[in-house]
Amino acid sequence: MTPREVLALCREREIRAVDLRFMDFPGTLKHFTIPVHALTEKSFDEGFGFDGSSIRGWQTINESDMLVVPQAETAFVDPFMSQTLAMTCNIQDPITRMDYPKDPRNVARKAEAYLKSTGFADIAYFGPKAEFFLFDNIRFDMREHEAFYHIDSIEGEWTRGQPRSVQNAGYQIRRKEGYLPIPPADTLQDVRTEMMLTMLECGVQVEAQHHEVATAGQCEIDMKFGSLVTIADHLLRYKYIVKNVASRHGKTATFMPKPIWNDNGSGLHLHFSLWKGEHPLFPGGKYGGLSDLALYAMGGILKHAPAVMAFCCPTTNSYKRFVPGYEAPVNLTYSHRNRSAAIRIPVHHPSPEHRRFEFRCPDSSANAYLSLAAILMAAIDGIQNRIDPGPPLDKDMYDLTPEEIVDLPPVPHSLEESLAALQKDHDFLIRGDVFTEDVIKTWIWYKTTHEVQSLRERPHPWEFAMYYDV
Repeated sequence: MTPREVLALCREREIRAVDLRFMDFPGTLKHFTIPVHALTEKSFDEGFGFDGSSIRGWQTINESDMLVVPQAETAFVDPFMSQTLAMTCNIQDPITRMDYPKDPRNVARKAEAYLKSTGFADIAYFGPKAEFFLFDNIRFDMREHEAFYHIDSIEGEWTRGQPRSVQNAGYQIRRKEGYLPIPPADTLQDVRTEMMLTMLECGVQVEAQHHEVATAGQCEIDMKFGSLVTIADHLLRYKYIVKNVASRHGKTATFMPKPIWNDNGSGLHLHFSLWKGEHPLFPGGKYGGLSDLALYAMGGILKHAPAVMAFCCPTTNSYKRFVPGYEAPVNLTYSHRNRSAAIRIPVHHPSPEHRRFEFRCPDSSANAYLSLAAILMAAIDGIQNRIDPGPPLDKDMYDLTPEEIVDLPPVPHSLEESLAALQKDHDFLIRGDVFTEDVIKTWIWYKTTHEVQSLRERPHPWEFAMYYDV
């Protein structure tokens, strides 16, 4: 929509409030609300002021004033707020009117512009498959003298034998057997359908929804592919809708990558392809029906994966997913159809326009703008430098012998390891001023200080089980 069309929509739908939204540096959606009469056509150029020093990783107190500039094409009527229109905003400096380098959406926009500047492609398509859990209740805390978490789920295998309602007795999903069951074992069908339909009403195109492999309410809703910034915008909307629909039903949704030990974690599997105009660039006669350009893009992502994962797997919890046997990759390899590989080449559609590959390392705790931009920049570097991805591995990587696995590069084992890789390997990210040195430096500082170090300082409950009697 144009600004004029947004204002017309406000009149048509009797909108009385406008919610202005943006993403902070670590990846949390922020907002504030104005009365609808404050929104004019000039607002889409002039923006609205806010305090940038109160946003994590952004401005100092002496340079706190910043602008949010609403983007008309992102407008939708909020289904959870009364008579409210929501819009995503860009962040600008109020003096220079320059786009703010640490605005994640700005990084994503620059990545798209850099791709066009290369000349070999002009659009990157991403198709996200985001997994999440729906719990009935969650309790957790950590203090100087205690630490705990407790998950309540009507589907949890651990509830077998507990008092249950007649309608659900005996239908708990067994561990790792949650893929595509029907009701009444799948207790979340109606909730997911409401999420899917709400997304469609809000402009997020959806391909399917279903129960996922893990017990205790693991779900997946697959979005239709789209361009980088659009998909990042829609992933924010996706998570917002999932959490609010869950709340309506008295449940709680989490995109935490590994909330349950000894079962599958939640990933963000990203299908990726490059196009020039109406022409797909990935079909070809090489392995998996891919072109040389697609293999080079894959080579760039695999080469830079440890650094890219600092954005795609940005929490300490992210690395608890990478355990053999739980459908998460443990080695940086690629394969045709193989879901234990870091990159999988799907074979669902034989037509050229559907030729793509899937990067399976990311999870939904990621800042969507930064993670998708990092993947694209790694792919561009692979194409520009003709990086060979090496031979494919068409075996179940969870069953490889020590001799077979010794030469396969592993995924990083911790956030600290990924941040160290990013520190050493980020030249490919700062080309075209897409990621700046300041963005890289601030990301490493924030994640190390506020997450890696804070976790390192605290004893874990399992340490008491292992070491209390030493």
